[in-house]
Amino acid sequence: MTDLLITAERFPIRGRFTIARGSKTEAAVVTVELRDGAHVGRGECVPYGRYGESVEGVVDQLAALQKLIAEGLRREDLMTVLPPGAARNALDCAMWDIDAKRAEMRVYEMAGLPAPQPVVTAYTLSLDTPEAMAQAARESGHDLLKLKLGTEGDLARLTAIRAAVPQARLIVDANEGWTAENLEAHLAACAEVGVELVEQPLPAADDAALAQIARPVPVCADESAHGLDSLDALAGRYDALNIKLDKTGGLTEAILLARAAQAAGLDIMVGCMVGTSLAMAPALLLAPLARFVDLDGPLLLATDRDPALRYEGSRVYPPEPALWG
Repeated sequence: MTDLLITAERFPIRGRFTIARGSKTEAAVVTVELRDGAHVGRGECVPYGRYGESVEGVVDQLAALQKLIAEGLRREDLMTVLPPGAARNALDCAMWDIDAKRAEMRVYEMAGLPAPQPVVTAYTLSLDTPEAMAQAARESGHDLLKLKLGTEGDLARLTAIRAAVPQARLIVDANEGWTAENLEAHLAACAEVGVELVEQPLPAADDAALAQIARPVPVCADESAHGLDSLDALAGRYDALNIKLDKTGGLTEAILLARAAQAAGLDIMVGCMVGTSLAMAPALLLAPLARFVDLDGPLLLATDRDPALRYEGSRVYPPEPALWG
């Protein structure tokens, strides 16, 4: 019999994490453990209010499955009992973890994925004044920076940051904060300073303008892209999609989505919510399929789990089995 343990946890953020929709000072996560007496499998998710999720709601979703899990619910059947989202992500990743331990294999081997290698991850700069973001960029020491934009003053922010770090690679994430009226001007400014990718410039429900203009910088879907059923709607509007396990509902559907996106000619970013190393570890298995990796969640926290992922400079290293997988 397999037992399910569900824990709501909070991890303080170093300082404050700010995007166009607001700020937070802690990461609220839900952790799942599956125990069969000989093995333990773990997973973590980050419930996200933008998608109608809460910690309490996710805990309730998972608790409702106690009986099914005790009776032997398999990972292959999980997609039929939970919708895509945070709850399914935590449970799916825990199932991968315990299945790998039972089989005495690594998850990437079981999934037919390449062995993960150290990879450059983006480092996120919170939305702030042009001067503050330029200073943060100078002090970051990272090769690939992700700039949170999406409010008045973004053109000044771009100029200030590029002047501060002329050699850094830049990604922009507007978090749905631009409009059809200012879209072309903002994309042109991004192209001028050498931005390599722009994430979700328009609201997910109002992004038709992306198909009607030239895109001098590739545009990546985030809030517009969830699971497999959202892929067709991206055609003509986006050049890439940000795959986050909390959106797809776990590694299982994330792998399917990544392969379908490649077949559709879309580039892949593998991204994250602000969570601990336990949430990043499964996502790292998608890094060999991705053009961009944005798995810096633990770097934004004041404290991480132990054991944790190893970050050195701009690189993050694959997880050890003691953490996950």
